[in-house]
Amino acid sequence: MSGAEFVPISLPPLLIGIFAAVACALPGNFLLLRRQALIGDAISHVVLPGIVVAFLVTGVISTWPMMVGAAAAAIVAVVLIEAIRRLGRIEPGAAMGVVFTSMFAAGVLLLEQSDTSSVHLDVEHALYGNLESLIWLDATGWASLWDLDALAHLPPELPRMAITLVVVALFTTLFWRPLKLSTFDEGFARTLGLRTDLLGLALVIVAAVAAVAAFDAVGSIIVIAMFICPPAAARMMTNRLEHQVGWSVLFAVLSAVGGYVLAGYGPLWLGAQDAVSAAGMIATISGLILALTALFGPCRARSGAPQDA
Repeated sequence: MSGAEFVPISLPPLLIGIFAAVACALPGNFLLLRRQALIGDAISHVVLPGIVVAFLVTGVISTWPMMVGAAAAAIVAVVLIEAIRRLGRIEPGAAMGVVFTSMFAAGVLLLEQSDTSSVHLDVEHALYGNLESLIWLDATGWASLWDLDALAHLPPELPRMAITLVVVALFTTLFWRPLKLSTFDEGFARTLGLRTDLLGLALVIVAAVAAVAAFDAVGSIIVIAMFICPPAAARMMTNRLEHQVGWSVLFAVLSAVGGYVLAGYGPLWLGAQDAVSAAGMIATISGLILALTALFGPCRARSGAPQDA
């Protein structure tokens, strides 16, 4: 494929997929080590009613109302999970399952009862996203990367995901030590004066921001997979947190690139006529990477927190 074809058709969705995968994988590492990996799954579901309510209030699909709606929905979900866990005295996984399935179902019902004909927001879009359609119409080749007029017409999802990735990376960098301490020894972190409850809430909100930023482009399938699979696969490769984060980023990028390429060309290589869903293939590749690390990873037989805790 020449640059005149690759840059406008494949480069934007490829970059969006990479940015979304890494932005979800970074907070996913801490959620996994806190034994809260299901919260990533819950967030990817509970953002749906928040997004729908934001759309119903504003009448348009806009980034900031969607971010606010998703963050509010995530906070409501966390409060409900904690309330059900304490009042019902049931284990956290069951409380999460009840809350995120109920809120996701509520979001689906709101979508079905709302007039979304004028915008690209429906149940199928919520699941699969629209990654393949995010093309750069004004690009003519590699030279467009330095053309300010062409850059002004980039798919809006690309700069949005780039900014989101920067925000998530900055949060992870600035709060690295508090996150590490509160993840591995919450009691010791409290004796140092750290507000572990607020830090945990901030982590959930950052994960919600990553989820809603990725939601419109890649749908909930990739979001769920990227929160869990790359961090879990990275955990099989090392016992050091810094190395685990690095491995998770590598696996997220490999999943995004490999999944996108195989979705478009894999069926053709096998003699089929049509491509398959990029979101579904990216999630599948991330699952295959996790399976391979579970079978052959050097730390697959070990359990517990990394040794540098």
